Amino acid sequence: MREDEILMNERDRDMREILNVGHGNAVVANRIIAIVSPRSAPIKRLRKEAKQMGKIIDVTEGRQTRSVLILDTGHVVLSALMPATLVARLLGKRRKPKAVQSTEAA
Repeated sequence: MREDEILMNERDRDMREILNVGHGNAVVANRIIAIVSPRSAPIKRLRKEAKQMGKIIDVTEGRQTRSVLILDTGHVVLSALMPATLVARLLGKRRKPKAVQSTEAA
């Protein structure tokens, strides 16, 4: 393969690795630097600065912000999903449904 074909394949692979951040929205997983809670003062300042710079992306659909994703592009994404949920999705660890117990008599 030529070098430009290898680079194209790497970019295609990166685009396939996306993270569902809720309500039908997604972020390229390789761009995520951190997934944090929105409660701390430094994160509140970061949100304010990102809003002033036009680099905030709100995908909460009007719901409460439960996590903040910081991207390597300087963008800040607000999500209504809990940080633990996003991390589990990022790692591919989805909860398995509990086995349904049979209620039939023997």
